[in-house]
Amino acid sequence: MNFALPTSAVLYLISLLIVLISVGFVFYFYKLFRNKNKEIIKEREDSARHLYELAILKELGERTGYSLNVEEILQIITGSLRQFIDYTVVGYVVITPEKLKINTYIEKPVGDIFLNEMKEKMIASLSALTDNDFESYTKDDVVSGAIVIDGIKQKIGSLFNIPIVINGRVVGVLSVAHVDVGLYKEEDMTILYKITGQASEAVSRLEEVVNMEKGKLNAMVESMGDGVLMVDPEYKIVVANPSVKKIIKFDPSQEKEKDLSIFNFVDSLGGKFDIYGKLEEALVKNNTFLSERININESFFEIGVYPVMHTSPKKNSQILGAVAVFNDVTRDVELEKVREEFTGMIVHELRSPLDSIKKISELGVSGQLDRNSDQFKEYLEMIHQNSASMLEMVSDILDLTKLQAGKFEVNKEQSDVKDLIENRIMFYKVLADSKKINLEFSFDKSLPEFASFDPQALKQILNNLLSNALKFTKAGGSVLVSAFVFDPQGPYLEDFDKARVPVFPTSTDIKTKKKSLCVVVSDNGLGIPKEEIGKLFQTFQQAKLGPVDKESKGTGLGLVIAKGIVEAHNGTIGVVSEETKGSSFFFTIPL
Repeated sequence: MNFALPTSAVLYLISLLIVLISVGFVFYFYKLFRNKNKEIIKEREDSARHLYELAILKELGERTGYSLNVEEILQIITGSLRQFIDYTVVGYVVITPEKLKINTYIEKPVGDIFLNEMKEKMIASLSALTDNDFESYTKDDVVSGAIVIDGIKQKIGSLFNIPIVINGRVVGVLSVAHVDVGLYKEEDMTILYKITGQASEAVSRLEEVVNMEKGKLNAMVESMGDGVLMVDPEYKIVVANPSVKKIIKFDPSQEKEKDLSIFNFVDSLGGKFDIYGKLEEALVKNNTFLSERININESFFEIGVYPVMHTSPKKNSQILGAVAVFNDVTRDVELEKVREEFTGMIVHELRSPLDSIKKISELGVSGQLDRNSDQFKEYLEMIHQNSASMLEMVSDILDLTKLQAGKFEVNKEQSDVKDLIENRIMFYKVLADSKKINLEFSFDKSLPEFASFDPQALKQILNNLLSNALKFTKAGGSVLVSAFVFDPQGPYLEDFDKARVPVFPTSTDIKTKKKSLCVVVSDNGLGIPKEEIGKLFQTFQQAKLGPVDKESKGTGLGLVIAKGIVEAHNGTIGVVSEETKGSSFFFTIPL
C-alpha cells in the first residue's frame, strides 16, 4: 500500500530541514567568527602588551639615560603599569647601605591591613632571596596615591613579586597586588618579568663599565701624591686616599678603616682649617675655596674644597658631594727659603767687591793716592780682581738663565781633548804651586786624537771642577785630571793605576749606556759628607764642607751650569766622595 504525504507536510519538512541547515550554518559561522574574534582580541592584547613593553623600554632609555639608580627605573615601571594591568597597590623595596627603601603606590583605596600585609610580603620575599633578615636596617617608607581608609578590612587577593637582579645580586623586589583573588595571568607576569629583566640587564652592563672606570679612577686617586678626601651630602667619607690619611696621621693598620670619619680631619686640623665648614659651604652653597698655605704636622699644604656635581642629559644638576684636595707645597716653601738665602748671598757677594771698588775709587778721586806708588798699583789690581769676580758671577747667572730657558747653545766641532786639558792644567798651575798642591793629568791610550764637543763649554766645565778641587784641597795634596774612553760593554781602565787617587768612580758609577769620552777630576781634599752630596748640581744649593766652607766664597752655580752643559751634549755628570779622603767629579760626552 502506498502512503503519500500531503503536499503541505512535505513542504513543511523541507522548510524545517532548510531552517535546521541554516541554523547549523549560522551556528558554525558564529562559532568560527567567535573564535576568530577571540584570536583577533588576543592578537590586539598581545600587540598592546608589546607596544607597552616598547613604550616602557623607550621611556626607560629616555628618562634614565646612563642612570644606575634602580629606584628611578622602578618608578618608571610602576608609574606606567596601569596601562596594561589592573592592580590595587603596586610597590617596591630596594636595598641601600644600611637602609631599606620601601615605596608603595595606592591606585584604589585600601586599609592598613592590606598595605601592611603587602609590605611584609615584599620584605619577606627580599629576605628569602638574599638570606638577610634586614632587622638592623632602617626602613625608609614612602606611600603615595589614594588615601588609606581605616574601615577597609580587605586583604590581598592576588599578588606576585619580581626580583630585581643586578650583576647576579638581588637589589630589590617589585610587587603588584589586588583585592580580587586569582586575577593575574601568566602573560601579565611574563611581560613584567621581561621589562624588569631587560632593565636589569642594561643596568648590569652599565654598572660593569662604571666599575671598570671607577677602578681606574680609584687606582689613580690612590697613587696621587696629593691628599684627596670626598664626602657625600651626609658628610660620610666616600674617598680618602693614602696620602690624606698620612697627612692626619691615620694608621689603618692600628685603627679600623670604618672608624675614619670627617671628625678625624676636624680633630687633626684643629683651628688651622675649618674643613667641616668649607665642605658644608661646597655642599649647600655650591662654593669653591682655596686656602692659604697651612702648616700641618710640619708640612705645608694648600687645601682646595670643591662641590662634586652631576649633570643629567636633561641638564638637571645634582650635587653628589664635596671634595677636599690637600696639595703639598712643602717643597715649594723650602725652595723659596733657599732662593731667598741664595739671593741674599748673591747680593752679599756683589756688594763686597762693589764696596771695595767704591772706596778705592773715592781715594783715587780725592787725590790722596800717588799714581806712581806701589799702593796705587795694588789698589788697581784689587779693582781688577773684584770686577773680574763680579763679571764671572754675572756670567754664571746668565748661563744658568739660558740653560733653564733651553736657550743655551752648544757649538760642537772636532776638537783635541788632550790639548784642552793640558791648557787648563797650565792655566791653574800657578795657583796650584802657590798652594803647594801637585796638579797633574793622565791620558789613557784609548783616548782619540779628536772628538766632537763644544771646546769653550768643556773649558768652562774644567774651570769649575779644577777651581773647586784646588779650593778644597790642603797644602801638600794633589789633584789629577784623567781622560779615557768609557765603553759600557768593554773592560774598564785596565792600565790605569787607580791607587794614585783615594776615591775614583767605578764602572757602575758612570751612568751611561753609550761609548763616551770620560773626564775625571780627582783630589785628596776634604771630601763631601754623604748627606750633602744630594745638594750638588742643584740650583740655589751648596754643600756644606765644614770650617773651610766659611773661607771659600762661591755661589754654587758652577756645578749646576756644568751639569746643564754636559746634558746639552747628551752626556752624564756625577761625583764619588769619601769624607776626609777626597772626591772625584766626572762627566761623559758620547762619541
